[in-house]
Amino acid sequence: MLGPKYHAVHAVNVLPEEIKYLAKTGAHVIHNPESNMYLASGVAPVPEYLRAGINVALGTDGPGSNNNQDMIESMRIAVLLHKVVKGDPSIITAWDVLKMATINGAKALGLEKEIGSLEVGKKADITIIRLDKPHIAPVLDPLGSIVYCANASDVDTVIVEGKIVMRERKVLTMDEEKVSEEAERTIQSILDRARERFNIKFPFEKYIE
Repeated sequence: MLGPKYHAVHAVNVLPEEIKYLAKTGAHVIHNPESNMYLASGVAPVPEYLRAGINVALGTDGPGSNNNQDMIESMRIAVLLHKVVKGDPSIITAWDVLKMATINGAKALGLEKEIGSLEVGKKADITIIRLDKPHIAPVLDPLGSIVYCANASDVDTVIVEGKIVMRERKVLTMDEEKVSEEAERTIQSILDRARERFNIKFPFEKYIE
């Protein structure tokens, strides 16, 4: 079962001997720190995985176990979480988590020759992040500023395979307002059916009556 196509998602409760098997077989670990914190499921031993030479990619998990799909925030949480757990401010670096969010994810998918880094011959997938914001400036280390200070709202432009899909914070491939409105109508429909079928009242409703 274990091998280069195996993804150990979360990989929180793993024994030292099992880490050796993951490393020996070339399996990948998909680290979802924000989801693990949300569910109180534990902390993956990422520093140990990295020392063993295991490819660790970064994820956000789905909205069912993480209300926030902000990959930049996931990088910050990942780099801070392991420092406090291990009591070592140097145990994991901004560069470590940036690789988890980029080239390591590509490796986990077997696509490292196509995506994951800016290199000649690879697809032009580019994210432009503005660092000239009050909550980021001054910028002494661009990499550290991205990981420790930035968030999704600082993404200015996104290019996928050479095509601009977002420019100056405006998504060009869909109507964001329309999508948000449709999501609100959908959830209201779900809540209405739940009330009718189960005769329940949701906790938040007492604040909006």
